[in-house]
Amino acid sequence: MSRPSDHIESEDSPVKDPVGLGISGYLRWFWRQLTSMRVAIILLLLLAVAAIPGSILPQRSSDPNGVVEYSRANPELFEFLDAFPIQGFDVYSSVWFSSIYLLLFVSLIGCVIPRIKHHWTAMRSRPPRTPVRLRRMAGYLETELLNEAASLEDATAMAKDVTLSAQTILKKQHYRTEIYHRGNEWSVSAERGYLRETGNLLFHAALLGVLVAMGFGGGYGYQGQKLLLEGETGVNSLIDYDSFNPGRFFDDASLDPFGIRLDSFDVKYVEPGTQNNTALGQAIDYTAHVTVTETDGTQRQDTVKVNHPLRLYGTNVYLLGNGYAPKITVKNAEGAVVFEEAVPFMPQDTNLSSLGIIKIPYGLGEQVGMIGFIYPTQVELESGAYASNYPDLINPVLTLEVYSGDLGINDGIPRSVYALDTDEMTKIAGRDVEGTPTLEIRPGETTELPNGMGTVTLDAIPRFVSFDLHHNPGQIWVLIFAILATLGLLSSLFIPRRRVWVKVIPREGGIRIEYAALARGDDPTLDGAVAALAEKHRVAIE
Repeated sequence: MSRPSDHIESEDSPVKDPVGLGISGYLRWFWRQLTSMRVAIILLLLLAVAAIPGSILPQRSSDPNGVVEYSRANPELFEFLDAFPIQGFDVYSSVWFSSIYLLLFVSLIGCVIPRIKHHWTAMRSRPPRTPVRLRRMAGYLETELLNEAASLEDATAMAKDVTLSAQTILKKQHYRTEIYHRGNEWSVSAERGYLRETGNLLFHAALLGVLVAMGFGGGYGYQGQKLLLEGETGVNSLIDYDSFNPGRFFDDASLDPFGIRLDSFDVKYVEPGTQNNTALGQAIDYTAHVTVTETDGTQRQDTVKVNHPLRLYGTNVYLLGNGYAPKITVKNAEGAVVFEEAVPFMPQDTNLSSLGIIKIPYGLGEQVGMIGFIYPTQVELESGAYASNYPDLINPVLTLEVYSGDLGINDGIPRSVYALDTDEMTKIAGRDVEGTPTLEIRPGETTELPNGMGTVTLDAIPRFVSFDLHHNPGQIWVLIFAILATLGLLSSLFIPRRRVWVKVIPREGGIRIEYAALARGDDPTLDGAVAALAEKHRVAIE
């Protein structure tokens, strides 16, 4: 409303906020919005959308090698995505993801607690009084019980008995009931379906429990990767992991001292003529046979398969990957062994054509690096290049390109064992090297290194297996709360919330009985429920 044109503002008049809320009012408004069910659902959807980048981009917490490879392949894009506030490679610990997570946490608390209090009060209160005009209800039915000889006093006494009879029927149907008496009218008010709201609250409280359990599990859990060759043993200690990602509150003293030895690794492939509808060479089954050393020193045999992890002291051991690790022996010109090791080669395709790096810093007069490819079943393409057309060791060949120079390991900068920096090195054997082609070796063979450096021998080609160990102390609680959330959701969807009234009005010559019901929300069975109640009541009266 506008003020009069002659109004004069007093100098002593306080200046008020144009909206009239003030700071405390804005805070209350913000809290009401944050704790509304609508905002909680929006935040839950935002959390699901925010998790999408974490499934697209490699994460430091789960795939550190993938992050390194991404940075090499896309250096400019990597710098942009990794910068604050995007934090694309640390999505689940980023500021924006944590903000959504915490806001959802606060929203659920502020939404659930007041509703629990209100629901508890409602469950302990009496059913509401019977409305005066039941004809206005969605479900309504009226009948009369006539007795021309009955006086008003007789009809009033009959009305009480009929009302008590209706109360008995409703109690058997698990209604909470209350008898009301107004004038000469008797009525019973009944309601049921509070389990619907109980389930709704259970669902939201369970969601809150899932968030707490996930936070607890992520804070006190860990994830580590370990690569084992056939015959090797790995122990559950920090120094034995190839990569290790602990939670924020993780304590290394909590690691259970168990060990795993890889005894053998079996792979079943599709062989020619066995399954025509499946690609030749496709893996059918992976099985890692292991010996587990318990914390008390006892040993037992077990297996690890894809989607069937080994469970040890709350830690799941998953079969992550596999490949070949050629065992190579290098001797110098005097015949002394300067390198003898099985080197894991990383698979490059489904037929396990694999790439590996060999670094020999000492013993050959200068530092030597080799880039090797192993072809399990070697074939020659029309271009002259080698490839593998089957993943098993049918016709294995190892090729090596040899470099000499500076490996870059003397400056104290960490170097990847799966990459060779050739900027400060010279290729002395391989393609484009006149007179010294790429070295080719088969199992058991020995070939000469260039420039009289020595010899290299391919002793054997064992398998390696990469295990992923995942320990999450909140995992079982996440499952429990997820089951509770499902039960709560089902009860909130399928249990109807309903109020029923039966009013008995005495008069001379009989009584009139009114049945009415009201549902909270859509209830297509309401009219049928009223009719069934009237029929049962009629039978009970007779």
